[in-house]
Parts: sequence; C-alpha cells; structure tokens
Amino acid sequence: MNAFKNAKWIWVDKDCKPDTYGEFYSEFDWQGKSAEIFISCDSDYTLYVNGKYVASNQYGDFEWYKSVDRLNIGAFLKKGKNTVAITVWYFGVNTQRYLKAKAGLIFEIFEKEKSVLASGEKTLSRYSRAYKNGEQKFITTQLGFSFCYDANFEDGWMTTGKDLTPSVLVDKNCSFIFRPIDKLTLLDRVESKIIRNESNHCLIDLGREVVGLIKLDFISNSRQSVTVAWGESLDGEHVRKNIDIRDFSFTYIAKEGVNEYVNYMLRLGCRYVEVWTESPIEINYIGIIPQVYPIKEKPLKLENELDQRIYNASVNTLKLCMMEHYVDTPWREQCLYAYDSRNQILCGYYAFNGGNIEYAKANLRLIGQDRREDGLLSICSPCGADLTIPSFSLYYFIALKEYLDYTGDKSLLIDLYPKLLQIVEVFTRQIKDGLVCKFDKVCHWNFYDWTDYLSSAPFAKEDAIPDAMINILFIIALRCFREISQTVGKTFDYEEVLKECKIKTRATFFRNDKGLFELTKGGGEFTVLANSLAIISGITDREESIRICESIERGDLIDCSLSMKIFKYESMLITDEKRWSEWVFNEIREEYGNMVEKGETVWETSKGSVDFDNAGSLCHGWSSVPVYFYNKFFHKP
Repeated sequence: MNAFKNAKWIWVDKDCKPDTYGEFYSEFDWQGKSAEIFISCDSDYTLYVNGKYVASNQYGDFEWYKSVDRLNIGAFLKKGKNTVAITVWYFGVNTQRYLKAKAGLIFEIFEKEKSVLASGEKTLSRYSRAYKNGEQKFITTQLGFSFCYDANFEDGWMTTGKDLTPSVLVDKNCSFIFRPIDKLTLLDRVESKIIRNESNHCLIDLGREVVGLIKLDFISNSRQSVTVAWGESLDGEHVRKNIDIRDFSFTYIAKEGVNEYVNYMLRLGCRYVEVWTESPIEINYIGIIPQVYPIKEKPLKLENELDQRIYNASVNTLKLCMMEHYVDTPWREQCLYAYDSRNQILCGYYAFNGGNIEYAKANLRLIGQDRREDGLLSICSPCGADLTIPSFSLYYFIALKEYLDYTGDKSLLIDLYPKLLQIVEVFTRQIKDGLVCKFDKVCHWNFYDWTDYLSSAPFAKEDAIPDAMINILFIIALRCFREISQTVGKTFDYEEVLKECKIKTRATFFRNDKGLFELTKGGGEFTVLANSLAIISGITDREESIRICESIERGDLIDCSLSMKIFKYESMLITDEKRWSEWVFNEIREEYGNMVEKGETVWETSKGSVDFDNAGSLCHGWSSVPVYFYNKFFHKP
C-alpha cells in the first residue's frame, strides 16, 4: 500500500535517544470537504487537532510490517486555518513487546483526494518540556517504561507551535500495511471511590479490574511532586507498588492550581490507584478512563448461577486482554504470546459475535511476522528480547489449524506457510535417533508449565536431551501441519518423520507398568499435561487413554496450571465425554469459584496474586478456558 504520497519520515534531530518524547506541530487550510489523516510512528503517538484529542496508540508492528492508522478528522476541523499536534513517545530499548528501531513520525492529511499537509522538513518539532526525556525507568521488563510529567512546563504548544523548530528527515525503510483491526474505544471514566484519605496520601478503589488511561484532576496549593501507583490487589493497606525489580508507579510534578492530565499512551490494568503527595491536594477525580476493543459478546445463558458467573468472568477477562492484540495480562506485561493467545483466540470464536475472526486473524498474522535468526518464534510478538520458548512455536500450529477449522479461510495459511515450514525444519534439525531434543542455548527457554518438572528458568542453559513434552507437541504440530499443507495444496514431506517420532516417543517415554508417559526416560515424572497431550496427539489407544484419565481423576499425577487444563479437560472429554463431563465441570467450578467470589476476572494461576513472589496477575487471558468448555461440551442448544 502507498498511504503517503508526499510525506517523509521525520524526527526532532538525528540523535534518537531511548525514552524520549518528540512534539510535532503543523498548520493547514481546510475547505470543508471530507478529511482524513494517515499516520504511523515509532513508537507510540497521541494526535491532537485544534488542541483537541483525536486518537492515540500505534499498532504493535515491525519495520517490515509497519501499520498505518487511517483516521477521519473532519469532526475536529473548521474552515480555514487548522492546527495538528502530535506527541510521539520513542521507546528505543528492546522489550518483550517492542523491537527497537529508529525514532520517527510520518503523516499526511487528505481533503478528498488532495494532499493538504504532509510531514517533512517544514514540520515544526522539539523534545517535550513537560515529559522527562531519557528517564528509562522500567515498570517491568516486559511492559517497558514508566514516565515523569511536569505540568509546570505546559505552554500551549499544541495550538501555537511556539518554540518549535524544523524537523530533520529520518532514514526509515518500512513496508506499510493498514491497521488490521479497529482502534480501541474510550468509555466514560470509571467512578472511583477514595477508601483511604490522609493528608499526604490517598487510596482509590475503582470497584473492579479496569484497563485504560490514567486521569488526574485535582487542585494543588503549590508546585509539588506526586507519586501515583497502581495495582490489582492490596498488600495490607497499600497496592503492591514495588515487587522485586518491578515498579508500578509514575511521577507527576503538579503546578499550583488546577491540574488536569491524561496519559494516552501508557495503558494501565488495575483496580486500585494510590497517590502520595508532598502537601495535601483537593481531588476532583483520580482514576481510569476505560479503553476497550469494540466487540460484542455472544450471549450464553447457563442454568447454574456459579457456571454463569464463571463464564461471565472468563469473557470479561478476554475483553480486558484485548488491546492492539491479545495480551497475557494488562497489569504486568501486555504481551502477545503464541501460547496464551491460542487459548484466547479459541475462546473468542465462541464468546463474540461472528467469532471475532478478523481480530484473531490479525493476531496470528502478527505472530508470523517475527524474524528470529534461529527460525523459532520469539517469546512474544513484536519482540526485541533474545528469548524464545520452543514449545510455544509448536502451539502456533494448533492455533492456525483451529483458525482453519473455525473459519475455513485458506488465505492466512497460504501467507504463513513459509514460516510454518521454517519452524518445522528447525525442529527436524533437533532430532537425534528419531526424537526431538530440547534446545540448549541460553536464549531457549524450555518451559512447558508452571508446575514441578515442567518449569525452568529463562536464560538457563540446559542439556540437549529429548523429553516427552517436546516430542508429543512436535507430533501434534506435524499433524496440524499435514492438514494445513493438504488444505493449501502443498506436499507434506514429513510423514516418515512423524511416524518415527510417534514410535520412538512411545517406546522411550511410555511406562507399560504404569500405563503412563513419564517426562524423561526412567525419570518417573508423571504429569497431567504430558499424558493429556499424549491422548490428544493420537499416540494412545482407547484403553490407554481411559487408564490415563482414571489416573488423572484419582489425582495420581502432577496437575497442570489453569491455562494448561484446557488439554486436561479436552483429553478426558474426547476419551469419554459421558463418563467425565460432570467431573470436568465440577473441577472448573472448584477452580474458578474462589475467583468469582472475589472479583470479575480469572487469574493467572489458582494461587492468585501471591504466586510468583506476589507478582501473580488477577486478570490473565490464558485462563479464560471455561468459555470454550461451556460452549462446546456443556451448553447444548
């Protein structure tokens, strides 16, 4: 696509330092016809027309897959002279949700088909005076930077262009696409409640988990520093502001008098906001403006009240985890993982009108744009961290096969086929004596689940030995890839590889005396996850599957975490739905009942916030799996 006829990439200067804020200003004449702006940047933006907020948030992307927002701005214009102001926040440091590139902004405004304004050397710019440039204070290593804003340096630049100078051209070579999904929508602010108010401190309860933009509206009797923290839960009488190296806070330097501020680029996920001041302030409002993806739920009525509450909380969690793409948790990371999103996409087919297919397609395509040198998928997409979870690359095949099953759309599979072929080749090179071996570089995180034997530490070198998990997942991925290949008219050249891997996996890891698969040969690590996936992979006969399910029912095996129980329940229901349906749904009620008693979202793990040394999230999309089971196996139309 060619959205920019005359526009050029620009920045404040040639020196692009991390965590800086560029401010850009232009003027143009408008004759009263329809008008729209095309805009893209690195890394995020806020657009103002005639001093009024219009839009924000760059789609997560890559230089070779650069998203352009196309926005109708006619409602903000007046005949004659108009002003355009854009704040661009440049990250400049690799994280798990951003791949470092040069800072830059490009935009063009069209009235009908006529270009009336385009970014270039005449666009005025400067570094922000109100935002602190170069602070580089991380919230979390996944989420990225916090910020510091000084209201005393507000000078009305958005409508005057005062003290700005011409921009410089930036050499950026991008391949553009139009934003593949809708923009998020701003709702009315959440009614917040001050539940603790002292002279220099207040604690605010939003009443529920909310995802959106922080809004400050208060009166200060002096210039002073204000610290604002946020969290999903309380530790005693305070939010969990500091957890290890994480710091869930930002600094606002108040001016004397009225202070009104909204940050349109940092999206928060929280229930509580806590404020510390140097002297008392008069609060008009402090809270969140919800920012949501515009999607309609597909109603599902369940007879059991608890079932309905679990279902509603799961759908609500899915919605809160929908941003420019699916995110794992809005509070702590906001990352697109291949595994997490597989669960979210699958549940979305049932939860939302039309199956939310375009959103699912955009997520899957974005994951497929990743370009790691080793051919695996990065831990997240987009991502600048040199870290990958090899097993998540295999779950990607499951997600794409399910996309094909639910939509019948071949086009996405045709486009992504070379990527899938590349991943298969990476795993075949890991085969020794018919079995796939674990990856042994420090950038390869051989993670399967947050349970005994299946969890390991990132950036920890491991031996290149085979285990049951990687081989069973490889079998499932190859089966999915075979069907994808046949559907798109490609030859599947891995039949012998698949056959040998199935034989060797059974011979190596199946214990006849136990009727179970162990994780490593002779290791005796019997897990629910490995055995459930063995059933799903088709390497067990019916009697073996029944025996495995009976062991699961008795609690003989190491159980899996919430997100992975999708395979546990699936394996039991496909083995004998009539026999184990009641058991499955009773366990769902037991697992999720405690969560819905305490809130309207589902948690990362059943331990809640105390897990991961008090960093467990209380809103985590990968745990929304009840949506799938209530629709497919429980609710009978």
